[in-house]
Amino acid sequence: MGLKVAVLMGGSSFERKFSLESGKRVCDALEEAGHKVIPLDTVPDLVPTLRSEKPDVVYNALHGKHGEDGTIQSLLEFLGIPFVGSPASVCHRAYNKDALHSSVQKYRDITGDVGVASWPQGVFIARDAFKDMGAAMALDLVPERVAGGFPVVVKPAHGGSALGVHKVHDQEHLGEAVLDALSYDDAVNIEQWVDGVEVSVSILGSGWDAHALPPVEIVAHREFYDAEARLNDELVDFHCPVRLASLSPDAEQAQAIRAEIERAALEVYRAYSVRDLGRIDLIWDGAQAKCFEVDVSPGMTSHSLFPTSCEAAGLSLTAVMDELVNVAASRAPLF
Repeated sequence: MGLKVAVLMGGSSFERKFSLESGKRVCDALEEAGHKVIPLDTVPDLVPTLRSEKPDVVYNALHGKHGEDGTIQSLLEFLGIPFVGSPASVCHRAYNKDALHSSVQKYRDITGDVGVASWPQGVFIARDAFKDMGAAMALDLVPERVAGGFPVVVKPAHGGSALGVHKVHDQEHLGEAVLDALSYDDAVNIEQWVDGVEVSVSILGSGWDAHALPPVEIVAHREFYDAEARLNDELVDFHCPVRLASLSPDAEQAQAIRAEIERAALEVYRAYSVRDLGRIDLIWDGAQAKCFEVDVSPGMTSHSLFPTSCEAAGLSLTAVMDELVNVAASRAPLF
């Protein structure tokens, strides 16, 4: 017998369009699996609707603010409704891209593991410091504060779908890029630009039971995998699994590199205590897996990387969604 599943989609973030498309695909998969689906947007009567409908479980297809920052998760925890995905505390931490270094290092301190994941070096600047405290007048320090200097990547410290992300080649265009990134968020990260093979590793499960799906190699037709390319297949090519020849001309070494990429992604996933599903984005720079983003609510659109990995693993999205909601529904509520 199927479950009553509320699918949260849409929302008020800049990623609303992505969320609506993801939510529709999730709804279709859950209906195909035999569940009763209630699609819901985050409108003012969301809580009364959830309380009256009494869903067995919630699937959160919201992206960006409210969907990935712990807002909706803490609300569902308060209401005592089981949901697919990570708890609020995990989402809150993972939403801040500047927290990756400290989160992984704390995990290593606890476990004693040396670890294989690395990350780009960079700086964090809050909007108030930039606009109200004169930080804009100190952007000339970026080449000495960010290892390697230009080019750098400028991006909102929170959010996803590459909105507000820029590759900046020189000082002249830095301020404009920072201002645009700050139009999407209240803080900005300025990081090393890392050249290499861009890879996204989708993961299913929790803790030591988590396992990596085949990594997706992303080959953008422009400078990087930007927001437009995430909705237009003509601007990007995907290869799943990642092509071994992209990693090394030696087949055996390439297999070892792929294994290291997957270990690095799993290390970050476990360091954050991500639950049920997630995605780790990284670049293999020829020597290390440079991880730069943890996604606790992966996109499920026809252009998204998580469904691509599922297909390469021989898993249907219907079967994956069915398993996720059944596992979540069986969990005891927090309160």
